[in-house]
Amino acid sequence: MTSLDHPQLSGLGRNAAAPQDVLIRLAPHKAGRHGILLRRGRLEDAVVEALLTHGDGNTAASLHGDRISPEMRRRITEHPDPAIRDAYTDFVHAMVDRKVSLGIDDLEEAYGQPRTTLVSAPSPSLRAAVARAWYDRPLAVQVELLADPDPQVRAAATERKQPGVPPEWRERCLADAAVRVNVARYVPLTSEQFAQLMRSEEEEVHQAVAGNPHLSAEMVARLLDIADPLVRVAAAQSRHVDAETRDRLYALVEAERADGGIEAEVALNWNFAEPDWLREAPLNERMTYLDCQYTTFRRVLASCHDLPEEAWRRLDNDPELAVRRAAARRPTTPPEVLEALVRTHGDVFHIRPLLVEHPNFPRHMLRTFVDEPSPNVRYLALQDPELPVQDLQHLAAAHESFLRRGVARHPNITDALLEHLLCDPDPQVVDDAAANPALRPTQMYRMLTDAGL
Repeated sequence: MTSLDHPQLSGLGRNAAAPQDVLIRLAPHKAGRHGILLRRGRLEDAVVEALLTHGDGNTAASLHGDRISPEMRRRITEHPDPAIRDAYTDFVHAMVDRKVSLGIDDLEEAYGQPRTTLVSAPSPSLRAAVARAWYDRPLAVQVELLADPDPQVRAAATERKQPGVPPEWRERCLADAAVRVNVARYVPLTSEQFAQLMRSEEEEVHQAVAGNPHLSAEMVARLLDIADPLVRVAAAQSRHVDAETRDRLYALVEAERADGGIEAEVALNWNFAEPDWLREAPLNERMTYLDCQYTTFRRVLASCHDLPEEAWRRLDNDPELAVRRAAARRPTTPPEVLEALVRTHGDVFHIRPLLVEHPNFPRHMLRTFVDEPSPNVRYLALQDPELPVQDLQHLAAAHESFLRRGVARHPNITDALLEHLLCDPDPQVVDDAAANPALRPTQMYRMLTDAGL
């Protein structure tokens, strides 16, 4: 049985307006506990007690840190059942062993030691976990990790550019098979270091070097004859190649993709590297890329905020939607440009802030999206917290369940519409309706009674 088998109870458990007695009555039910554990903020002691009484180790694993009071943390620490007492620490230990990233606070709580001590723990898996989690560690700690005898710890310490590799450690790291690829991506390379890396027979090493932002023109020139599509695209994005060379490199990768090459497809469409150097180039140099045929250059250009008005006019009308969306994120985007872009193409919800949250977006126009043909555009009408009830009713009748879910979460929803959506055939719609803080206590208690709680 999953929480979606009883979506009303799961949603009610995470309803921010649910009174304490409702949560306590929900605790004996698995779906109710699931919803309660999804709530934000600290859980009241009585609710935690109910969860401990009716839950199991999986429940107890979610009861830790600021989610519960210090008294409840002591209560769990002293619990007679080891499945409850050790649930959180066992969970964290298992995640560390599986190399799943966790927060540094989680590690400190589970192991009962400060990060400064954990970084020297006997377990290499734990030391590696600390390296992945302690982002702002001091340079002295980073040096300790770079010298660690276990390769997984050294690899974890060099996954990110920060806190970096001190100059005196670069040679040693580039000679270390465990971290060579990581480090080759971002440290400045001498001519000798570059040559040594290029003598490697590992494609991953060449790809890492090709994406290094510190390469000189001479280094980039030595990449031009490498047939790897990822290397070719990286070289094509370099500031050190001329337009003719860039065209040749892209043409080679395009031809390989046309022949069915998967690596070429990845290099062109699933490669998130960008010519970041363009953002720091002088304005007159950046403007020469306004007509560049390669989308990534125009998209980077559109992310700058100091372009002249003529450049913005052209970028706002770029043939590529990704470029137009990047340009629309500048502080001075006209309201009509934002509205037209969103009305035509919707918004991208995994990129925050949304375009409809732009200070210049005409928020009063959101409700006019209700009648647009695209369901993705109609969904944006729900960003208006005062959307009229008749519009909510219209969207609640939509075939697309994501529109009905949006209505179920809306703050202006009526009792009647909530009742309707609590019986929706899609359990996720029901879950969201039950979680809406507009749900009246009388409805909450009725749901509990109907469930026999």
